[in-house]
Amino acid sequence: MSLPTTYTQAYGALSDFFSKIRDAQAPDKFTHQILKDLGFKSNNHRPFIPLMKALGFLTADGIPTKRYNDYRNHALSERVMGEALTDAYSDLFLIKSHPTDQDKDLIEGKFKSYHNTSDNVAKLMSKTFYSLLDLADIEFDDKKLQSEKVKKRVEEGTEKETQKKATPSKPIENTLGLHYNIQIHLPATKDVEVYNAIFKSLKEHLVE
Repeated sequence: MSLPTTYTQAYGALSDFFSKIRDAQAPDKFTHQILKDLGFKSNNHRPFIPLMKALGFLTADGIPTKRYNDYRNHALSERVMGEALTDAYSDLFLIKSHPTDQDKDLIEGKFKSYHNTSDNVAKLMSKTFYSLLDLADIEFDDKKLQSEKVKKRVEEGTEKETQKKATPSKPIENTLGLHYNIQIHLPATKDVEVYNAIFKSLKEHLVE
């Protein structure tokens, strides 16, 4: 479980800040000078660095992580931020899996009680969280799960249809019929004409 203590009074600039780190090359180490070079020179911007550490974008030494680099992919940035938030603020998601503006009092109260802070600090923590939430897709896992379920159903249906087409239809066999077993006891004789007469009679009466 987790709930960061880091917050910033410049929470309104977080969207612009993360947009710039997404578009810029990742530095070898993220320093306050890098922060200034990106245009965030106020002391109120300095908490951006510990905030990125709390989100797993930077190591404790300020080195960009895989999550930082993944965030630079525009197609993945919202998903990456969603994963970062659900990891860093896991305690909040335990009480509300999909926080909305209607939950702000609940979120603010959680910060206040968890960290034993003043109303003002709890409010800034809450505003920092909600500013990050605007940049995140926390419903990605739900969407992915539903997509995989639909894909699986389609694949199963296609497989069944293929098997149905591949299975040859069995010919209808006529199982109804009469079978005769005729035994002939030939007489012991050396006269060939006797045998000829017998076989001639069989042919006439039994073979069509």
